[in-house]
Amino acid sequence: MLRRRTVTAGCALAISVLTLMAAPAVAEQAPTGATGTSAVKPPPGLVKAMQRDLGITAEQAESRLLNESRLSGVETRLRKGITGTFAGSWLSGPTSATLTVATTDASAASSITGSGAQAKVVERSLASLDAAKEALDKVSAKAPKSTPVWYVDVRSNSVVVLSSQPAEAEAFIAASGADRAAVRVEQSSEQPQTFYDVRGGDAYYINSSARCSIGFSVTKGSQNGFVSAGHCGSTGNSTTGFNQVAQGTFQGSVFPGSDYSWVAVNSNWTPQPWVNDGSGGNVTVSGSTVAVVGASICRSGSTTGWHCGTVQQLNTSVTYSQGTVSEVTRTNVCAEPGDSGGSFISGSQAQGVTSGGSGNCSSGGTTYFQPVNEILSAYGLTLKTSGNPPPTGCSGYQQNFSGSLSSGQSAYQPNGTYYQSTVSGTHRACLDGPTGADFDLYLQKWNGSAWVNVASGTTSAPDETISYSGTAGYYQYRVYAYSGSGSYSFGLSKP
Repeated sequence: MLRRRTVTAGCALAISVLTLMAAPAVAEQAPTGATGTSAVKPPPGLVKAMQRDLGITAEQAESRLLNESRLSGVETRLRKGITGTFAGSWLSGPTSATLTVATTDASAASSITGSGAQAKVVERSLASLDAAKEALDKVSAKAPKSTPVWYVDVRSNSVVVLSSQPAEAEAFIAASGADRAAVRVEQSSEQPQTFYDVRGGDAYYINSSARCSIGFSVTKGSQNGFVSAGHCGSTGNSTTGFNQVAQGTFQGSVFPGSDYSWVAVNSNWTPQPWVNDGSGGNVTVSGSTVAVVGASICRSGSTTGWHCGTVQQLNTSVTYSQGTVSEVTRTNVCAEPGDSGGSFISGSQAQGVTSGGSGNCSSGGTTYFQPVNEILSAYGLTLKTSGNPPPTGCSGYQQNFSGSLSSGQSAYQPNGTYYQSTVSGTHRACLDGPTGADFDLYLQKWNGSAWVNVASGTTSAPDETISYSGTAGYYQYRVYAYSGSGSYSFGLSKP
Protein backbone atom coordinates (compact mmCIF):
# COMPACT_ATOMS: atom_id res chain seq x y z
CA MET A 1 0.00 0.00 0.00
CA LEU A 2 1.28 3.43 -0.86
CA ARG A 3 2.09 5.31 2.30
CA ARG A 4 0.78 8.86 2.56
CA ARG A 5 3.62 11.35 2.63
CA THR A 6 3.66 14.98 3.63
CA VAL A 7 4.95 17.60 1.25
CA THR A 8 7.65 19.41 3.22
CA ALA A 9 8.82 22.73 1.81
CA GLY A 10 12.52 22.61 1.18
CA CYS A 11 13.53 22.98 -2.42
CA ALA A 12 15.77 25.52 -4.00
CA LEU A 13 17.75 26.07 -7.19
CA ALA A 14 21.24 27.46 -7.30
CA ILE A 15 21.61 30.38 -9.59
CA SER A 16 23.45 29.28 -12.60
CA VAL A 17 20.19 30.93 -13.43
CA LEU A 18 21.17 31.15 -9.76
CA THR A 19 20.36 33.80 -9.91
CA LEU A 20 19.66 30.24 -8.26
CA MET A 21 18.96 29.98 -6.78
CA ALA A 22 16.31 52.47 14.73
CA ALA A 23 18.98 53.67 16.44
CA PRO A 24 18.26 50.86 18.80
CA ALA A 25 14.80 51.39 20.22
CA VAL A 26 14.84 54.28 22.65
CA ALA A 27 14.94 53.58 26.38
CA GLU A 28 11.75 51.84 27.51
CA GLN A 29 10.53 51.84 23.91
CA ALA A 30 7.61 49.43 23.61
CA PRO A 31 8.47 46.17 21.84
CA THR A 32 6.50 47.29 18.83
CA GLY A 33 5.31 44.74 16.33
CA ALA A 34 1.91 43.65 17.60
CA THR A 35 0.52 44.53 14.20
CA GLY A 36 3.40 42.90 12.36
CA THR A 37 4.64 39.31 12.40
CA SER A 38 4.54 37.18 15.51
CA ALA A 39 7.84 36.30 17.15
CA VAL A 40 7.75 32.54 17.53
CA LYS A 41 10.73 30.79 19.12
CA PRO A 42 12.81 29.37 16.25
CA PRO A 43 13.72 25.67 16.05
CA PRO A 44 17.36 24.67 16.75
CA GLY A 45 18.14 23.96 13.09
CA LEU A 46 17.32 27.54 12.10
CA VAL A 47 19.39 29.02 14.91
CA LYS A 48 22.40 26.81 14.09
CA ALA A 49 22.29 27.84 10.43
CA MET A 50 22.19 31.51 11.39
CA GLN A 51 25.14 31.01 13.74
CA ARG A 52 27.16 29.35 10.99
CA ASP A 53 26.31 31.68 8.12
CA LEU A 54 25.97 35.03 9.91
CA GLY A 55 28.80 34.51 12.39
CA ILE A 56 26.66 35.25 15.45
CA THR A 57 25.87 33.44 18.70
CA ALA A 58 22.68 31.51 19.40
CA GLU A 59 21.54 34.31 21.71
CA GLN A 60 22.19 36.91 19.02
CA ALA A 61 20.28 34.81 16.48
CA GLU A 62 17.23 34.61 18.73
CA SER A 63 17.43 38.32 19.54
CA ARG A 64 17.79 39.12 15.85
CA LEU A 65 14.62 37.23 14.96
CA LEU A 66 12.70 38.91 17.77
CA ASN A 67 13.90 42.37 16.70
CA GLU A 68 13.08 41.73 13.05
CA SER A 69 9.60 40.60 14.02
CA ARG A 70 8.80 43.60 16.21
CA LEU A 71 10.41 46.18 13.89
CA SER A 72 8.41 44.85 10.96
CA GLY A 73 5.33 46.51 12.43
CA VAL A 74 7.19 49.77 13.00
CA GLU A 75 8.43 49.83 9.40
CA THR A 76 4.97 49.13 8.01
CA ARG A 77 3.36 51.98 9.94
CA LEU A 78 6.08 54.48 9.05
CA ARG A 79 6.04 53.53 5.37
CA LYS A 80 2.28 54.05 5.20
CA GLY A 81 2.55 57.34 7.09
CA ILE A 82 5.05 58.92 4.69
CA THR A 83 4.00 57.22 1.46
CA GLY A 84 4.84 60.10 -0.88
CA THR A 85 8.29 60.79 0.57
CA PHE A 86 9.26 57.26 1.66
CA ALA A 87 12.70 56.33 0.29
CA GLY A 88 13.24 52.85 1.69
CA SER A 89 14.20 51.19 4.95
CA TRP A 90 16.77 48.74 6.25
CA LEU A 91 17.93 46.92 9.38
CA SER A 92 21.49 46.88 10.71
CA GLY A 93 23.58 45.47 13.55
CA PRO A 94 24.33 41.86 14.56
CA THR A 95 20.90 41.56 16.19
CA SER A 96 19.02 43.80 13.71
CA ALA A 97 18.37 46.23 16.55
CA THR A 98 18.50 49.34 14.36
CA LEU A 99 15.82 50.25 11.83
CA THR A 100 16.65 53.12 9.47
CA VAL A 101 13.88 54.76 7.45
CA ALA A 102 14.79 57.12 4.60
CA THR A 103 12.64 60.04 3.49
CA THR A 104 12.91 63.02 1.16
CA ASP A 105 11.06 65.22 3.67
CA ALA A 106 13.14 66.53 6.57
CA SER A 107 9.98 67.36 8.51
CA ALA A 108 9.11 63.65 8.65
CA ALA A 109 12.28 62.82 10.60
CA SER A 110 10.72 63.54 13.99
CA SER A 111 7.90 61.05 13.46
CA ILE A 112 10.45 58.43 12.39
CA THR A 113 12.71 58.90 15.40
CA GLY A 114 9.69 59.12 17.65
CA SER A 115 8.84 55.55 16.65
CA GLY A 116 12.25 54.30 17.73
CA ALA A 117 13.87 54.24 14.29
CA GLN A 118 16.71 56.26 12.77
CA ALA A 119 15.79 58.82 10.11
CA LYS A 120 17.84 59.54 7.00
CA VAL A 121 16.93 62.43 4.71
CA VAL A 122 17.82 61.68 1.07
CA GLU A 123 17.37 63.20 -2.37
CA ARG A 124 15.20 60.61 -4.15
CA SER A 125 12.00 58.85 -3.10
CA LEU A 126 11.59 55.11 -3.53
CA ALA A 127 9.04 55.82 -6.26
CA SER A 128 11.62 57.79 -8.27
CA LEU A 129 14.22 55.03 -7.82
CA ASP A 130 11.69 52.43 -8.97
CA ALA A 131 10.96 54.57 -12.03
CA ALA A 132 14.66 54.73 -12.93
CA LYS A 133 14.96 50.96 -12.62
CA GLU A 134 11.80 50.44 -14.66
CA ALA A 135 13.39 52.41 -17.49
CA LEU A 136 16.25 49.89 -17.49
CA ASP A 137 13.80 46.98 -17.33
CA LYS A 138 12.01 48.20 -20.46
CA VAL A 139 15.19 47.79 -22.52
CA SER A 140 16.48 44.68 -20.72
CA ALA A 141 16.61 42.78 -24.02
CA LYS A 142 19.40 45.17 -25.08
CA ALA A 143 21.47 44.67 -21.92
CA PRO A 144 24.99 43.48 -22.78
CA LYS A 145 26.12 40.10 -21.44
CA SER A 146 28.62 41.96 -19.28
CA THR A 147 25.73 43.66 -17.45
CA PRO A 148 23.43 41.00 -15.97
CA VAL A 149 22.13 42.67 -12.78
CA TRP A 150 20.59 45.98 -11.70
CA TYR A 151 18.64 46.85 -8.58
CA VAL A 152 17.29 49.58 -6.32
CA ASP A 153 19.75 50.13 -3.45
CA VAL A 154 17.91 52.05 -0.74
CA ARG A 155 21.01 52.37 1.45
CA SER A 156 22.79 54.49 -1.19
CA ASN A 157 19.57 56.05 -2.54
CA SER A 158 20.44 54.94 -6.06
CA VAL A 159 19.93 52.30 -8.72
CA VAL A 160 23.02 50.11 -9.04
CA VAL A 161 24.06 48.41 -12.27
CA LEU A 162 26.57 45.55 -11.97
CA SER A 163 28.88 45.04 -14.94
CA SER A 164 32.25 43.56 -15.82
CA GLN A 165 32.53 46.19 -18.57
CA PRO A 166 31.52 49.60 -17.12
CA ALA A 167 31.68 51.34 -20.51
CA GLU A 168 29.12 48.92 -21.93
CA ALA A 169 26.93 49.47 -18.88
CA GLU A 170 27.10 53.24 -19.36
CA ALA A 171 25.92 52.87 -22.95
CA PHE A 172 23.05 50.63 -21.81
CA ILE A 173 21.97 53.21 -19.22
CA ALA A 174 22.12 56.05 -21.73
CA ALA A 175 19.98 54.11 -24.20
CA SER A 176 17.34 53.44 -21.54
CA GLY A 177 16.61 57.09 -20.84
CA ALA A 178 16.81 56.47 -17.09
CA ASP A 179 17.62 59.40 -14.81
CA ARG A 180 21.41 59.24 -15.05
CA ALA A 181 21.93 60.99 -11.73
CA ALA A 182 20.04 58.20 -9.97
CA VAL A 183 22.01 55.34 -11.53
CA ARG A 184 25.56 54.24 -10.77
CA VAL A 185 27.72 51.43 -12.13
CA GLU A 186 29.66 48.96 -9.98
CA GLN A 187 32.38 46.71 -11.38
CA SER A 188 31.38 43.08 -10.89
CA SER A 189 32.21 39.70 -12.37
CA GLU A 190 28.91 38.18 -11.28
CA GLN A 191 27.26 35.97 -13.91
CA PRO A 192 24.02 34.55 -12.50
CA GLN A 193 22.47 31.35 -13.74
CA THR A 194 19.60 29.05 -12.85
CA PHE A 195 20.27 25.62 -11.32
CA TYR A 196 18.99 22.27 -12.48
CA ASP A 197 20.25 18.90 -11.23
CA VAL A 198 19.66 15.42 -12.69
CA ARG A 199 21.19 13.64 -9.69
CA GLY A 200 19.03 11.67 -7.27
CA GLY A 201 18.04 13.40 -4.02
CA ASP A 202 15.28 14.25 -1.58
CA ALA A 203 13.39 16.75 -3.70
CA TYR A 204 11.00 16.60 -6.62
CA TYR A 205 11.67 15.60 -10.18
CA ILE A 206 10.29 17.03 -13.41
CA ASN A 207 9.41 14.49 -16.13
CA SER A 208 11.60 12.00 -14.23
CA SER A 209 14.75 13.94 -15.10
CA ALA A 210 15.55 17.44 -13.81
CA ARG A 211 15.45 18.03 -10.05
CA CYS A 212 14.24 21.09 -8.16
CA SER A 213 13.06 21.91 -4.66
CA ILE A 214 9.62 22.63 -3.23
CA GLY A 215 8.97 26.22 -2.22
CA PHE A 216 5.81 26.47 -0.08
CA SER A 217 2.61 24.50 0.29
CA VAL A 218 -0.48 26.20 -1.15
CA THR A 219 -4.14 25.56 -1.87
CA LYS A 220 -6.50 26.70 -4.61
CA GLY A 221 -10.02 25.91 -3.52
CA SER A 222 -9.95 22.22 -2.63
CA GLN A 223 -6.82 21.54 -4.68
CA ASN A 224 -3.54 21.12 -2.79
CA GLY A 225 -0.13 21.93 -4.22
CA PHE A 226 3.09 23.89 -3.91
CA VAL A 227 4.90 26.79 -5.54
CA SER A 228 8.37 26.63 -7.05
CA ALA A 229 10.53 28.30 -9.69
CA GLY A 230 9.25 28.79 -13.22
CA HIS A 231 12.42 27.57 -14.86
CA CYS A 232 11.97 24.19 -13.16
CA GLY A 233 9.21 23.07 -15.52
CA SER A 234 6.52 24.00 -18.03
CA THR A 235 2.74 23.84 -17.75
CA GLY A 236 1.67 20.22 -18.14
CA ASN A 237 4.96 18.69 -17.00
CA SER A 238 4.54 15.87 -14.49
CA THR A 239 6.39 15.63 -11.18
CA THR A 240 7.45 12.85 -8.86
CA GLY A 241 8.44 13.30 -5.23
CA PHE A 242 11.75 12.79 -3.46
CA ASN A 243 10.86 9.08 -3.32
CA GLN A 244 10.05 8.95 -7.07
CA VAL A 245 6.36 8.40 -6.30
CA ALA A 246 3.91 10.14 -8.67
CA GLN A 247 3.19 13.56 -7.23
CA GLY A 248 1.52 16.13 -9.47
CA THR A 249 1.41 18.34 -12.56
CA PHE A 250 2.56 21.90 -13.31
CA GLN A 251 -0.57 24.06 -13.54
CA GLY A 252 1.25 27.24 -14.50
CA SER A 253 4.80 28.42 -15.13
CA VAL A 254 6.39 31.76 -16.07
CA PHE A 255 10.05 32.22 -17.07
CA PRO A 256 11.74 34.54 -17.98
CA GLY A 257 10.19 37.90 -17.09
CA SER A 258 9.31 36.35 -13.74
CA ASP A 259 10.39 32.98 -12.34
CA TYR A 260 7.51 31.14 -10.70
CA SER A 261 5.29 28.10 -11.05
CA TRP A 262 2.76 26.09 -9.14
CA VAL A 263 2.19 22.35 -9.04
CA ALA A 264 -1.09 20.62 -8.13
CA VAL A 265 -0.43 17.40 -6.16
CA ASN A 266 -2.46 14.19 -6.01
CA SER A 267 -4.14 12.73 -2.93
CA ASN A 268 -1.03 10.80 -1.87
CA TRP A 269 0.61 14.05 -0.82
CA THR A 270 -0.53 16.27 2.03
CA PRO A 271 0.88 19.81 1.98
CA GLN A 272 1.87 21.15 5.39
CA PRO A 273 2.78 24.70 6.54
CA TRP A 274 6.39 23.66 7.04
CA VAL A 275 9.88 24.28 5.73
CA ASN A 276 12.57 21.65 6.31
CA ASP A 277 15.08 23.14 8.78
CA GLY A 278 17.95 20.88 7.74
CA SER A 279 18.29 19.14 11.10
CA GLY A 280 15.30 16.84 11.19
CA GLY A 281 12.76 19.48 12.20
CA ASN A 282 10.43 22.00 10.62
CA VAL A 283 10.02 25.76 10.59
CA THR A 284 6.32 26.58 10.65
CA VAL A 285 5.07 29.15 8.15
CA SER A 286 2.68 31.68 9.67
CA GLY A 287 2.46 34.33 6.93
CA SER A 288 4.23 36.14 4.09
CA THR A 289 5.12 39.61 5.38
CA VAL A 290 7.97 41.01 3.25
CA ALA A 291 11.31 41.23 5.10
CA VAL A 292 13.09 44.60 5.29
CA VAL A 293 16.49 45.16 3.66
CA GLY A 294 19.13 43.94 6.13
CA ALA A 295 16.84 41.35 7.73
CA SER A 296 18.14 37.83 8.21
CA ILE A 297 16.77 35.28 5.79
CA CYS A 298 17.32 31.54 5.35
CA ARG A 299 16.97 29.20 2.40
CA SER A 300 16.09 25.51 2.34
CA GLY A 301 17.10 23.40 -0.63
CA SER A 302 17.33 19.74 -1.53
CA THR A 303 21.05 19.96 -2.38
CA THR A 304 22.58 22.12 0.35
CA GLY A 305 19.92 22.17 3.08
CA TRP A 306 19.75 25.26 5.32
CA HIS A 307 21.82 28.35 4.63
CA CYS A 308 21.25 31.86 5.90
CA GLY A 309 22.25 35.43 5.13
CA THR A 310 20.59 38.81 4.81
CA VAL A 311 18.33 40.64 2.38
CA GLN A 312 20.59 42.84 0.25
CA GLN A 313 18.18 44.58 -2.13
CA LEU A 314 14.53 44.35 -3.12
CA ASN A 315 13.32 45.09 -6.67
CA THR A 316 16.27 43.58 -8.53
CA SER A 317 16.50 42.58 -12.19
CA VAL A 318 18.81 39.74 -13.17
CA THR A 319 19.64 38.46 -16.64
CA TYR A 320 20.20 34.75 -17.25
CA SER A 321 21.04 33.15 -20.57
CA GLN A 322 17.30 32.61 -21.11
CA GLY A 323 16.34 36.25 -20.48
CA THR A 324 15.79 38.87 -17.78
CA VAL A 325 13.77 38.27 -14.61
CA SER A 326 12.55 41.41 -12.84
CA GLU A 327 11.39 42.28 -9.32
CA VAL A 328 13.33 39.51 -7.58
CA THR A 329 15.12 39.96 -4.25
CA ARG A 330 18.91 39.84 -3.96
CA THR A 331 20.55 38.08 -0.97
CA ASN A 332 24.00 36.95 0.13
CA VAL A 333 22.77 33.41 0.83
CA CYS A 334 24.54 30.62 -1.05
CA ALA A 335 22.89 27.92 -3.18
CA GLU A 336 23.84 25.17 -5.61
CA PRO A 337 22.28 23.11 -8.42
CA GLY A 338 19.12 21.35 -7.28
CA ASP A 339 18.23 24.09 -4.79
CA SER A 340 16.11 25.96 -7.37
CA GLY A 341 12.52 26.60 -6.40
CA GLY A 342 13.26 26.12 -2.71
CA SER A 343 12.03 28.14 0.23
CA PHE A 344 13.30 31.52 1.38
CA ILE A 345 11.92 32.33 4.83
CA SER A 346 12.55 35.09 7.37
CA GLY A 347 11.52 34.04 10.87
CA SER A 348 8.15 32.40 10.26
CA GLN A 349 7.33 34.55 7.21
CA ALA A 350 7.51 33.00 3.74
CA GLN A 351 9.52 35.24 1.40
CA GLY A 352 9.94 33.49 -1.93
CA VAL A 353 11.35 30.68 -4.06
CA THR A 354 14.95 30.35 -5.21
CA SER A 355 15.50 31.60 -8.74
CA GLY A 356 19.24 31.62 -9.39
CA GLY A 357 22.55 33.18 -8.52
CA SER A 358 26.30 32.78 -8.60
CA GLY A 359 28.89 31.09 -6.42
CA ASN A 360 28.37 28.04 -4.21
CA CYS A 361 28.14 27.02 -0.57
CA SER A 362 31.87 26.36 -0.25
CA SER A 363 33.09 29.80 -1.29
CA GLY A 364 29.84 31.75 -0.81
CA GLY A 365 27.72 33.50 -3.36
CA THR A 366 24.76 35.67 -4.29
CA THR A 367 21.26 34.27 -4.64
CA TYR A 368 18.03 35.74 -6.00
CA PHE A 369 14.50 34.71 -5.12
CA GLN A 370 11.09 35.28 -6.66
CA PRO A 371 8.80 36.87 -4.03
CA VAL A 372 6.05 34.46 -2.98
CA ASN A 373 3.29 37.06 -2.75
CA GLU A 374 3.51 37.70 -6.49
CA ILE A 375 3.04 33.97 -7.13
CA LEU A 376 0.03 33.76 -4.83
CA SER A 377 -1.57 36.75 -6.55
CA ALA A 378 -0.83 35.55 -10.08
CA TYR A 379 -2.56 32.19 -9.62
CA GLY A 380 -5.10 32.98 -6.91
CA LEU A 381 -3.38 30.67 -4.43
CA THR A 382 -3.60 30.59 -0.65
CA LEU A 383 -0.41 30.02 1.33
CA LYS A 384 -0.63 27.09 3.75
CA THR A 385 -0.02 28.55 7.21
CA SER A 386 -0.36 27.44 10.81
CA GLY A 387 -3.60 28.26 12.57
CA ASN A 388 -4.03 29.15 16.22
CA PRO A 389 -4.97 26.00 18.20
CA PRO A 390 -8.26 25.97 20.10
CA PRO A 391 -8.10 26.99 23.76
CA THR A 392 -8.11 24.03 26.20
CA GLY A 393 -6.90 23.18 29.71
CA CYS A 394 -5.81 25.33 32.67
CA SER A 395 -9.34 26.57 33.42
CA GLY A 396 -10.01 29.63 35.54
CA TYR A 397 -7.60 31.93 33.68
CA GLN A 398 -8.45 35.01 31.63
CA GLN A 399 -7.00 33.57 28.42
CA ASN A 400 -6.26 30.02 27.26
CA PHE A 401 -4.07 28.66 24.48
CA SER A 402 -2.66 25.32 23.37
CA GLY A 403 0.16 23.99 21.23
CA SER A 404 2.55 21.12 20.59
CA LEU A 405 6.32 20.94 21.05
CA SER A 406 9.11 18.46 20.38
CA SER A 407 11.96 18.03 22.84
CA GLY A 408 14.24 21.08 22.83
CA GLN A 409 11.73 23.37 21.17
CA SER A 410 10.13 26.52 22.58
CA ALA A 411 7.02 28.59 21.92
CA TYR A 412 5.93 32.03 23.07
CA GLN A 413 2.52 32.87 24.49
CA PRO A 414 0.11 34.50 23.99
CA ASN A 415 0.03 33.15 20.43
CA GLY A 416 3.65 33.89 19.59
CA THR A 417 3.58 37.50 20.78
CA TYR A 418 3.37 39.55 24.01
CA TYR A 419 0.87 41.55 26.06
CA GLN A 420 0.89 44.91 27.82
CA SER A 421 0.04 45.44 31.49
CA THR A 422 -0.82 49.08 32.18
CA VAL A 423 -0.89 48.69 35.97
CA SER A 424 1.14 46.90 38.64
CA GLY A 425 -0.22 43.62 39.94
CA THR A 426 -0.05 39.84 39.81
CA HIS A 427 0.69 37.86 36.66
CA ARG A 428 -0.52 34.26 36.87
CA ALA A 429 0.05 31.41 34.42
CA CYS A 430 -0.59 27.68 34.19
CA LEU A 431 1.14 25.14 31.94
CA ASP A 432 -0.40 21.67 31.50
CA GLY A 433 2.17 19.57 29.65
CA PRO A 434 2.08 16.01 28.27
CA THR A 435 2.34 13.11 30.71
CA GLY A 436 5.91 11.86 31.16
CA ALA A 437 7.50 14.99 29.70
CA ASP A 438 9.37 17.84 31.41
CA PHE A 439 8.00 21.18 30.18
CA ASP A 440 9.17 24.45 31.74
CA LEU A 441 7.62 27.92 31.85
CA TYR A 442 9.29 31.35 31.93
CA LEU A 443 7.78 34.83 32.32
CA GLN A 444 9.78 37.49 30.49
CA LYS A 445 9.56 41.29 30.66
CA TRP A 446 10.75 43.84 28.09
CA ASN A 447 13.43 46.09 29.63
CA GLY A 448 13.61 48.56 26.74
CA SER A 449 16.07 46.63 24.61
CA ALA A 450 15.66 42.91 25.37
CA TRP A 451 13.42 40.30 26.98
CA VAL A 452 14.53 39.33 30.52
CA ASN A 453 13.34 36.36 32.62
CA VAL A 454 11.53 37.63 35.74
CA ALA A 455 9.89 34.41 36.96
CA SER A 456 10.00 30.71 36.10
CA GLY A 457 8.60 27.27 36.80
CA THR A 458 11.29 24.67 36.14
CA THR A 459 10.46 21.51 38.06
CA SER A 460 10.94 18.06 36.50
CA ALA A 461 7.17 17.69 36.09
CA PRO A 462 5.16 18.34 32.91
CA ASP A 463 3.02 20.99 34.65
CA GLU A 464 4.11 24.40 35.96
CA THR A 465 2.52 27.48 37.49
CA ILE A 466 3.80 31.03 37.94
CA SER A 467 2.56 33.86 40.14
CA TYR A 468 4.55 37.08 39.85
CA SER A 469 3.94 40.56 41.22
CA GLY A 470 5.22 43.04 38.67
CA THR A 471 5.05 46.64 37.54
CA ALA A 472 3.40 47.92 34.37
CA GLY A 473 5.11 46.92 31.14
CA TYR A 474 5.28 44.38 28.33
CA TYR A 475 5.34 40.66 29.11
CA GLN A 476 5.47 37.30 27.35
CA TYR A 477 5.66 33.63 28.39
CA ARG A 478 8.12 31.11 27.02
CA VAL A 479 7.04 27.45 27.04
CA TYR A 480 10.06 25.14 26.78
CA ALA A 481 10.10 21.37 26.18
CA TYR A 482 13.11 20.40 28.31
CA SER A 483 12.51 16.71 27.56
CA GLY A 484 9.73 14.77 25.92
CA SER A 485 7.27 15.88 23.28
CA GLY A 486 3.55 16.40 22.96
CA SER A 487 0.63 18.78 23.26
CA TYR A 488 0.20 21.31 26.05
CA SER A 489 -2.43 23.75 27.25
CA PHE A 490 -1.67 27.13 28.75
CA GLY A 491 -3.60 29.77 30.64
CA LEU A 492 -2.71 33.28 31.77
CA SER A 493 -4.23 36.08 33.81
CA LYS A 494 -2.82 39.60 33.91
CA PRO A 495 -3.42 42.55 36.28
